[in-house]
Amino acid sequence: MNSGSIPPLSNHNLTLAMSSSSTRRRAAARLSTALLALCALGAIRAAWAGCFEVRDAQYTRLRPLVSRNAKKALTVVNGLLAGLPAGTARTDPRRLAALYAVRADAYGELGLYVPSRASALKGLALVRGRTDPLRLALLSDYALSFREPAGMHKARTLLKSARAAQRPGSRNDICLRIVQGSVNLQQDRADLAARELTEAYLQSASPPLAEARMDAASLLAIALRRMGDFDQALGLIGEVIRWDAAHGSASNLAIDAYLQGQILRKMGHFRRALVSLRRARAISLSQGAQQGIAYADLRICQSELRLRRFTAARRNCDRAAPVFAAGKSAAMVKEAHTLLARIDLADGHAARALTVLNRVLTHDGKDMAAHEVPPVYLARARANAALGNYRNAYADLQRYLQLYSARNQTARMRLQEALEVRFHAKEEVERNAVLRRKLRAAAIQARRQRQLLHWIEIASIAGTLVIVLLSYILMAGRRHRRQLLRLANEDNLTGIPNRGHTAQLAAAALQSALARDRPLTVALLDFDHFKEINDQCGHAAGDHVLREFARLARGALRATDVLGRWGGEEFLLVLPDTTVGSALSSIERLRLLALGIVPCAGDPHESGPRVTFSAGLATTAEGARTLDEIIARADSALYEAKNAGRDLVRIDHESCRNAAEGAPM
Repeated sequence: MNSGSIPPLSNHNLTLAMSSSSTRRRAAARLSTALLALCALGAIRAAWAGCFEVRDAQYTRLRPLVSRNAKKALTVVNGLLAGLPAGTARTDPRRLAALYAVRADAYGELGLYVPSRASALKGLALVRGRTDPLRLALLSDYALSFREPAGMHKARTLLKSARAAQRPGSRNDICLRIVQGSVNLQQDRADLAARELTEAYLQSASPPLAEARMDAASLLAIALRRMGDFDQALGLIGEVIRWDAAHGSASNLAIDAYLQGQILRKMGHFRRALVSLRRARAISLSQGAQQGIAYADLRICQSELRLRRFTAARRNCDRAAPVFAAGKSAAMVKEAHTLLARIDLADGHAARALTVLNRVLTHDGKDMAAHEVPPVYLARARANAALGNYRNAYADLQRYLQLYSARNQTARMRLQEALEVRFHAKEEVERNAVLRRKLRAAAIQARRQRQLLHWIEIASIAGTLVIVLLSYILMAGRRHRRQLLRLANEDNLTGIPNRGHTAQLAAAALQSALARDRPLTVALLDFDHFKEINDQCGHAAGDHVLREFARLARGALRATDVLGRWGGEEFLLVLPDTTVGSALSSIERLRLLALGIVPCAGDPHESGPRVTFSAGLATTAEGARTLDEIIARADSALYEAKNAGRDLVRIDHESCRNAAEGAPM
């Protein structure tokens, strides 16, 4: 076997390779990886399309059509293949292989990976040569057609072998790096992908590799988003969008808009995310990409749900679920049903939500992507709690915490690895750049009389490097200032606003409420018998209770609500556009979350300290004009709750005219 390529396939072997059992194909189709949503939109772009320097006439003429309209390209290529005379494979194998390459690309863009793999195999049987760009393009199609772990492992092995046959830093080497980054992303290894894609992005800065650079940038944005570096991811995808818009690549623009919407959604900018996701849906609709439409609908549903627009959210999830079911994307069907259950829960249909969530967790989440499982357990815990099934709710909360903690630990380890490999990748590129400059300087010295233009070129490169360095220093300074601002405003234990920043946010919310003549309710929450928790379980357990409560409360409150640490075990909660009656419902949700926190290690059913809090509420409804006045009234009500026996909520007397005097918590 030649290093860097897979062996030529005979007709017999080709038939065997294409006739894998329907059972295996169905299993592969059902498998959901972390990037399946992006794949359905074709978001693992055909990076090699504008990267490998394929000069075969059929390929160069038809391949641009794939980026503009993959479905139309597929129709054209299939027509050409059907019209070829018998014996073409013997007389003109490269022409036939080029058509198979275009067809494999088109199938891949449409998310049809089994026929893409079959076309790639047919083309690979017709061309040889470890550095042949057409063969490498076909090999890339073949590698990216796998979705099951064993197939992706095989793809990584083939790509590694292919890269070994290329000159380091060559066009072929850069293109294969990009494809390797794609495969790593499909395997949920953003840390490994970042290393390959960072090098590919930096090495493809020359104009002839502009399209490859955009493919590297698109994939690197995915890796950075998954690693939590949203600002850089957003900047990269913005660069890609501008390039694709200038070059009229409709298929890629749908992908770009989808990725931009995903990043904005992760950043909490749900309204901006909806703009991008709806743009992605419109482009997918014009392309006839049903799976792309379904994924856009699903993410629109998620964003509408976070904005508490439940009717719109349900409409989009209802559209997406049947498409996934028809495509046998079982994991995505479960994700859509989970979102619909959350909508049911928000609408007060807890029993219906619980039925759906029980079906979703039939196999304890083992048939779902790992990052999708913890939210399902949390949703089921809330459904059980709403129905009074507190033992089941507690068990689901425990499972949620286990899965969430395990995934966070894995994510932290991979983030550290990713930061290290990205640093070493940049260091290696810079070291190579220094070597290249030294060699160029030596050549100039030897041909001084004839190399004036080379001096000018070097000066231009040096100026560019200075601009890049200054830009990097400016970006680093801005990031440092953002970090300092966060440290100044954030409580270092819980990660929520500290007292000073909470007071600022509360004052702004009050001014807005007064200006709009809208109600605003303030609650002071103070944990009961907190000293007993520290004494019996240790101060680390007390810190754990505060951190867990802050984390769980953030997930239960609206984006407009303000929760800050007011001091010790005391929290301040500001609820804009909320009457006292509605505020009591929010406090009840927080109470259930607090009860699920286990301060001491061991059997949670043994007698031990329970996590409860007392609360005092005050509102602007009776004419309060200053924040200090409202907080003082809430503090007075909290004092009454403590004196009345704790684990209670009290409303201050002025705010209590149309509300109950107190409700046991």
